[in-house]
Amino acid sequence: MRVSQFLDHYGVRLNPFSQEDAASDHIFQNHCAETIHHPAWDKVLGDCGSPSTSVVFGEKGAGKTALRIQLLNEIRKWNEQHPAERVFVISYDDLNPFLDTFRDRLRGRRRHPDHCLRQWRLWDHMDALLTLSTRRLCDAAADDDTDDPDLTLKQMRELPRVRKRDLLMLAAFYDQSSDQSHLRRWKRIRKNLGFLTLGASWRLGLGLVVTAATLAFVLRDLPAQGISTLAGLKAWWVWVIVAAGWLPWLQRRVSLWWKARQIASQVRILEHGVSTLRKILSSFYPREIDGQPMPSRDRSDDRYELLAKLQRILKPLGFSSIVVLVDRVDEPHLINGAPERIRDFLWSMFDNKFLKHPGIAFKMLLPREVVYYLDREKREFYERSRLDKQNLIRSLEWTGESLYDMATSRLRACRHDDADSTVSIGSLFEDDVTTADLIRHFSRLRVPRHLFRFLFRLLTAHCDSCTEDNPRWKISGALLHSTMEVYQRELDALDRGLGTG
Repeated sequence: MRVSQFLDHYGVRLNPFSQEDAASDHIFQNHCAETIHHPAWDKVLGDCGSPSTSVVFGEKGAGKTALRIQLLNEIRKWNEQHPAERVFVISYDDLNPFLDTFRDRLRGRRRHPDHCLRQWRLWDHMDALLTLSTRRLCDAAADDDTDDPDLTLKQMRELPRVRKRDLLMLAAFYDQSSDQSHLRRWKRIRKNLGFLTLGASWRLGLGLVVTAATLAFVLRDLPAQGISTLAGLKAWWVWVIVAAGWLPWLQRRVSLWWKARQIASQVRILEHGVSTLRKILSSFYPREIDGQPMPSRDRSDDRYELLAKLQRILKPLGFSSIVVLVDRVDEPHLINGAPERIRDFLWSMFDNKFLKHPGIAFKMLLPREVVYYLDREKREFYERSRLDKQNLIRSLEWTGESLYDMATSRLRACRHDDADSTVSIGSLFEDDVTTADLIRHFSRLRVPRHLFRFLFRLLTAHCDSCTEDNPRWKISGALLHSTMEVYQRELDALDRGLGTG
């Protein structure tokens, strides 16, 4: 007997347990995301009007990706209902580009993943977040045919000049595109914003004017005296005056070159050209950027000020807060799922000043394997991180009851429109299998992924044991028990590290 034939008997048109990953699970995304939530959902979500930080540890298959999808859905609904108090989302989950560039800039043994990740600091995380947010703003400002519904070029043009200046500064430090050069894209953004700096090159003009005027004075008798007039160019005072005319330009050029060199050195997650950075910085009026924070030192203070600038840019665009979704930290090939490397990469983020930065909330969906290292940290770590104030959820395990409800909800989501709406997961079993029996068995599975795998295997085993001509519409308790024992042994092997989750 086919599984589809068995499910169709109960009015179910799709197999509810065929998908394991929420990112590709159309049943969850289209039918269950609004109705199925982890018991700790309210603590993770908080209030979209005043977002708060949550730190969640969950094992593979516990629903971290599902939580991320649900958080994005809730934020999208909030933004639609509150256009003047929207939430700006930064998805901090594609880490490979940052880690690859960071590693490429190291030398020798420092490039080994273990040594490399130990050198990752808090300001590297902050640079990555500023890069992600700045690129999103710059895509809209560059009018690159983006489909971002929350940002338009018209909004950017209406920003006050000081906010345009801040955006262009962030673009100089953090915006890069694979479609065009950094300098060309920056000039395009400046033009689209209407940020004029016509007098920014007055030092170059001064040098040219002084040189031309001096030469004109020295060579004023050239028509009358001929080539002999050129002897006047040997006078020392001529070149002193010319040099004096170029001195302001040279001083500014050297100063900006040195600043660009420092920035290129300290922003370790991007490849910057010193010459390009200098040209961009020279396009500003000195009075508009001198004294402004720049990521030119190995410290976080300047980055905090740049984050504040980002928030001041977002405020007139209708964003009152920022939510950073941290996920998939175990997936980059430099980390490759190793708990020690996850710890080395993550631990610098556990800073209370950073996690409690005004107007910014972090939703951190992290692998449970690193809890082992969390429990072995010293007092100084907890004093710095203040995890007791971060809505910490140490385990994302599900109870047997919640997994039972999840299985029933998915079953009903896949039924035909005219099918019995009271069908439950218990309806598939013989009368001697009680709801309490199912809950007891499901509690051993702990997470949705194992529940789906088990139920898929159970349905397949039942349908393989009978024919289409002689079907059995109820699963026996004996088959439930034997399948569970086999699957439990596999789970125990996984816990011992003998397989993959």
